[in-house]
Amino acid sequence: MTHAAAIIDGKAFAARLRQTIAAEVAALKAEHGLTPGLAVVLVGEDPASQVYVRSKGEQTLEAGMHSETHRLPAQTSQAELLALVERLNSDPAVHGVLVQFPVPDHISQAAVVAAISPDKDVDGLTVANAGRLASGLPALTPCTPTGCMMLLRDQLGDLSGKRAVVIGRSNLMGKPMAQLLLAADCTVTIAHSRTKDLPAVVREADIVVAAVGRPQMVKADWVKPGAVVIDVGINRIPKDDGKTRLVGDVAFDEVKAVASAITPVPGGVGPMTIACLLANTVLAAKRLNGIGE
Repeated sequence: MTHAAAIIDGKAFAARLRQTIAAEVAALKAEHGLTPGLAVVLVGEDPASQVYVRSKGEQTLEAGMHSETHRLPAQTSQAELLALVERLNSDPAVHGVLVQFPVPDHISQAAVVAAISPDKDVDGLTVANAGRLASGLPALTPCTPTGCMMLLRDQLGDLSGKRAVVIGRSNLMGKPMAQLLLAADCTVTIAHSRTKDLPAVVREADIVVAAVGRPQMVKADWVKPGAVVIDVGINRIPKDDGKTRLVGDVAFDEVKAVASAITPVPGGVGPMTIACLLANTVLAAKRLNGIGE
């Protein structure tokens, strides 16, 4: 007997979260005269990055926050970029500093991340924030895994004791996702492209988080019946008419017949990322101004 999985509506959840953030921003302005501020830096002309950056700016303003976008030409030197980051680190009107990746090849991503003040690192990528997360200390955590955790808690409530498999081990997604699941008392396996018999590993999981960047890799026979599947992948594949369509890392149509709940692509995890970026900026603003959480 097949059943249809519950479709986890990240778009609706993110809209509610942004309303909550806007109310919190209004309260911070009224009670403390504090307007949380986010500065986004874009180097070069990457089309996907331009779309993201514009969307981040619009949603920041909609939440009543201060928004700055710094667009730099592709030939900007690493020293010039780091000087801008340093200036934003010391600007009291800016509480979150985000450099949109990828940066051009002549700039070291690691050097850029290292230059961002951990207190303003709303992407959660600095060694300080990664270490704080791993040590169970308060940290700014990467936006996409943070959004995934919100969707999981909304769907399952208490995650304690659940077996979770994270497919992917990036610093931005796989590793912090595993840390957040550990902190929620899950038993966590990090799997990746070199994992032997990956389908068998995934089949043990109550929670599957797919973040490998391979279109529709996770098939129905990989998934334990009743598991909750969070699909972080965003892949463009060609359609018959020559256009492209977005798909995740999970074969959605077949897996939804097995899972108890699943995020669609688009409209699942994606909308949560910017909402969590706004939440991180508000959190950073409160911490930088000594306002209790």
